[in-house]
This record gives sequence, structure tokens and C-alpha cells, in this order.
Amino acid sequence: MNKRTCTALAVALTATLTLGATGCSGAKHPSAGQSGAKNPAVENVGKVIGGTPVKGGTLTVLSNQDFTHLDPARNWVMTDMDFGTRLLYRTLVTYRAAPGTAGGELVPDLATDLGTASNGARTWTFHLRPGLAYEDGTPITAQDVKYNVERSFSPDLPGGADYAARYLTGAEGYQGPAQGRHLDSIRVPDDHTIVFDLRKPFAEFPNAAAMPTFAPVPQAKDTGPKYDNRPFSSGPYKIESYDRNKQLTLVRNTHWDASTDPVRKAYPDRIVVTMGLKGTQIDDRLIAAQGTDASAVSWGALRPESASKVLPNAEVRSRLVAESSNCTDMVQMDTGRAPFTDVLVRRAVMYALDKDAVLTSSGGPAFNDLSSAYMPAGLFGGKQPDTLKIPATGDVAKAKELLKEAGKAGGFETSMTVSTGDKGRAEAIQESLAKAGIKVTIETVDPSAFYATIGDTKNRTDIVYSGWCPDYPSGSTFLPFVFDGRSIKDKGNQGNHSLFRDDATMKRIDEISAMPDAQAAAQAWQRLDGEILAKAPAVPVLVRRWPLVLGTNIAGGYGHTSFEGQLDYATIGLKNPAKSGN
Repeated sequence: MNKRTCTALAVALTATLTLGATGCSGAKHPSAGQSGAKNPAVENVGKVIGGTPVKGGTLTVLSNQDFTHLDPARNWVMTDMDFGTRLLYRTLVTYRAAPGTAGGELVPDLATDLGTASNGARTWTFHLRPGLAYEDGTPITAQDVKYNVERSFSPDLPGGADYAARYLTGAEGYQGPAQGRHLDSIRVPDDHTIVFDLRKPFAEFPNAAAMPTFAPVPQAKDTGPKYDNRPFSSGPYKIESYDRNKQLTLVRNTHWDASTDPVRKAYPDRIVVTMGLKGTQIDDRLIAAQGTDASAVSWGALRPESASKVLPNAEVRSRLVAESSNCTDMVQMDTGRAPFTDVLVRRAVMYALDKDAVLTSSGGPAFNDLSSAYMPAGLFGGKQPDTLKIPATGDVAKAKELLKEAGKAGGFETSMTVSTGDKGRAEAIQESLAKAGIKVTIETVDPSAFYATIGDTKNRTDIVYSGWCPDYPSGSTFLPFVFDGRSIKDKGNQGNHSLFRDDATMKRIDEISAMPDAQAAAQAWQRLDGEILAKAPAVPVLVRRWPLVLGTNIAGGYGHTSFEGQLDYATIGLKNPAKSGN
């Protein structure tokens, strides 16, 4: 980012934030909630905007991208999980539909309760509610849940959550049900009972059962990779049409029974997702909220350059939600490929990176918090530690010193892959690393193809800019997924994009995972975070908020803490359905 752009953004924000030009001056931004200045972006955090919706009308979702996956066996992007599990399919358990910390509470969904543990938390039993039906009226059975868990192992369905692979007995080498092979560790005594046998204790298994992997898929409707285009509905809506990268239209599933569903309210009659729009176009349309846009919401977060149009305007600001994503953005280096096999080089990147510049390119402290650890603050009791004490603006002299020690005194050239929406952040990274002699070429990828691109470990760039969100409030859902070398796949690789294989780390992960005391385990995960940080496989950069402007006719809107701050589609709707234009 050049100085003129940075200064212009800082001045635009000064009217409502005590921000000044700190992003350009080198002063460290205060973390949100820690400075004395009021942060107008968080006025509505923990609140419901627009009151209670009225049933009916069309909710429009404006998006710059298609979904990564809607197939529940492959759906492991938080925002996609929100959309899929709140609208199209149900899971054994789910999260309460509520703003703030209440949204982190697990509640039964398809199951009658949160599961019953036995055999020292190695066996978990769930009973399905009566009266559950698919979109064609056929009953949902426990066998259908078993089938979807099994198909999540299929090599042609990469990308999904791998809790089943990590914990189920006999899962090693399993390739899915295509050849008639099934997992004996998933037992179905009858249509309403499913039992999971685990190879080690897992007290947090109900949290895993909230993942899309534990949604039902009837075998007769499975179309393999094509199921992504038309998942069969067990939720309140079904797909009427889906033109990839253009538009998705949902209509009511008339066989969904609200009496069996304590979470979803299904207020709109139709939900239309319009894709392929430019981010600034979406922001401008929602700020104006004219015509059908009054009944619209945004899929992607408000762009940083739109902040100056929102924050000074009290009326528009009253329609802004900005819940923390609880996800850490990271610069992840391929630790198996030179020069990043050398920890000195990786540490040089840590010191060279100007996080402050990246934060400014992201909209400043109104929409982000700087990150000094891998796990988000929520997994540290509310505040991340700063064990390395690297200045937020970096330390170029120290970076050059480390490069010299590594035999790279003249620097080196490398390349980095980012989602198109992160191009501004990538340019800030590029500019700061160049000061230490590290010349970075940026490669941008459409968001819908981003994870498939960086998940191809043989053909990806040396560096990727990505993030990780804990699936639920436990270090077990963060560090093992991001830094356990045993989870790395040639294709469909998820989480460990630094391709970090460290024996000591993997041994410690196993030790902590086996701890029966949750509090002791939480403290151990916190210590391990710092130990991995010292080995520098990745640089934690920031934790974003998820700022979204809602149309003036939207009701029941809030950012859900369990879905990266995205809107909770279980309860959102319209104030006046007649104004939605449909």
C-alpha cells in the first residue's frame, strides 16, 4: 500500500475513530476493546438488529463468490457451514440461535440430546427425533447419518472436516462406501439410533457432531462430486435452482416440520443468493438500501475502503454488525521446501512483516485485532500472549540479521497465493518483506477455488495467506489441524498449509489430546502455541471482525459467534415481506 492510500484511509476513519494515521506512522494500533476510544464498529455486537422478523418474502444475499462446497461431506469453511447447516441440512447437534456468547451453546438438532458417553468417552450414542423427513417426505434415518460420515472418507470428496478420520476405530486406510465397504465403528441398531466407537477418549465428540459431516445423506440420492450442486434437503429449505457462480435459489421444504426443530425459524419464503458481484458494488447497494436491496444482506465482509461511508453515518452504522471472526489470519510458509526449511529464514519473515500495515489495509482497528499468537484470544481467556515481543511494525534490521545468518544476506525471491479479496493485505505483506530483501510475487485466486488451490501441496506456491477458525472453543480444534504433520494430504489439504512436520509437536499434541482434565488441557494448548511459534512455521497476523451492513428491511440479524461472525441464517428474515419485491 502506498503512503497516499494509507493516509487517505486513516483520515477517513479519523472522523469516528481515534485512529489518526497510526497505520502509516508506525505506532501500534490498540486492540479492539482495549483502547480508551469508542469503537463504532462494535456498537451492535451481541445485539439483534431489526426486531423479530415476519414470515414471508424473499431474502436476497449479495455475494462476490460462489460457495466452496455445499456437500455436507466437504463443507468445512465456516461461512459455508453456517449456510448449509442452518438452511439445507441438519446435523446431530448444532449451536443455539442467539447473539453473543449464548451462540456458543450446543443444543440437540436431529438428535434428542447431546449424546450419551460410555466406555470412558470412547463410545457415543445418539437417538434421532421422531418425525424427521427429507424434502420428498421420506424419513431421515440413522443409516443416512452413517452413510454421510462414511462418504466423507471418499478420495473424490476432499475438503471436509476430518474428525471421523481422527477418532473412529478402524478408520485408517478407509476409502468410503463406494465398493460396499462400511465402518464397523459406526453402528446402527435401529432407524433412530447411531453409535460411534472411538479409538481414544474424546469428551468433546458432541461438538464434532455439529459439523456437516454428521448430516444425513440418503445413499439413493448420492451423486458423488455432483452432490455439491444439489444436496438433498433435510432442513427448512431446498434448492430450486443453482447456476454455479451466478445464482442459488432456495424455496421452502414443505416436509420440514418446525415442531421437530428448536433452532431454525425459516422466516423467508425464498432465499436468493446472487453471485459474481464486485465487493464495493455490494457495499454501495446495501448502504443505499434501495428497492429490493432493502431486503438484502451481504455474504462477504464489508470492504475496508467502504468503512468511511459507514462509520460516520449513524443510520447506516445502526445496520452494521461486526462480530469477531475468532479466526487467525496467518502467513504460512512451506516448511518442507527451501528456503523455508531453515527456521532462521522463517523467523526473518516474522520480523520483516509489518502487521500494522496489514491491519491498516484491512480497515484498521475498527474491523480487526492484531494477533501475537496462533490461537485467537478466546482460547487464551480473552487476551493473546505476546511471547516474541516483535514490534507490530516489524524489525527489518533483525530480519536482515537472521537472513545473513541463514546465508541469504542478499535476500531471495518467492511467491504467495492469496484469495482475491485479500489482495490489499498481500500487497502490504509484499511491501514490508521487500524492505528486508524478500521479493514476493503475488498470485490471486478466486475465493471459491482458493482452498482447492492451496490444498494441492505439490503445485502450490511457497507461501499462502490463509486463516483458521476453531470449530468450537478448544485448542484441540486449532493447533492439531494447523500444525500436525500427520494431517497433511497431497490434495484437499486443510489447515496445515505450512506443511509443518515436527516430531516434538506431534508427540505433544497426542499427550494433550489424551488429558482427561479439560482445564489442564486448555493450559497445555496455550503453552504449545508459544512453543510452535518459536519454530516459526507461520506468522500470525490478525483476527478479523466480520463487518456486515444489513438492508433497512432486515430483521433478526446478528453475527453468530460459532460461524465466524457471519449472519445466523436460522433466524434472519424481513420486517415487511411485501417490500421484498417478491
